[in-house]
Amino acid sequence: MRVILAEDSTLLREGLVRLLAEEGHEVLAAVGNAELLLKAVDEDPPDVVVADVRMPPTHTDEGLRAALEIRRRRPAVGVLVLSQYVEKRYATELLTGESEGVGYLLKDRVVQVDEFLDALERVAGGRAAFDPEVVRQLLGRTTHTDPLARLTAREHAVLAEMAQGHTNAAIARRLHISQSAVEKHTNAIFDKLGLTGGEGYSRRVLAVLRYLGS
Repeated sequence: MRVILAEDSTLLREGLVRLLAEEGHEVLAAVGNAELLLKAVDEDPPDVVVADVRMPPTHTDEGLRAALEIRRRRPAVGVLVLSQYVEKRYATELLTGESEGVGYLLKDRVVQVDEFLDALERVAGGRAAFDPEVVRQLLGRTTHTDPLARLTAREHAVLAEMAQGHTNAAIARRLHISQSAVEKHTNAIFDKLGLTGGEGYSRRVLAVLRYLGS
């Protein structure tokens, strides 16, 4: 993969550069603020951008705004944003856009190298990758309690796995059930939540997250 990194912590930024290089990926640029990130993407668009939500000069949402701008300008570029904490407003804003090829991870997840690399590959491939804790809190914040209350415990578990960006096959492995059972549960979930139309894994996940984040 061709990657551009945007992280104001020099230690984390250089650590990610080394990790990605060791895994055989090409780091086109590693920058410390949103302005340089946008410039680097314009000069040489990567397969995926990894960006911190909070960046200089105000350390509020510069990284997120840059990520949204990249998605607007270049929808083919995957965007994986990192955050120290679950920031529901920022996560919802990112997820309710055109979110094929987007992800949101807590920085603690980065030290779990296999999980970070898996999320990066999913985003670069046009799929979704959302931190389990982000999903848990988004599920907990929804005001649409009646439809969610109709889900069985197993359907709720499948929904959470789907929201993280896992395929049906992966969900089956993680929940120790058959893939046909996963498909049955997903159909029931969409029926109960009134989500109809649209094919393909990424759009189904996006529909669920839009519903939960609205």
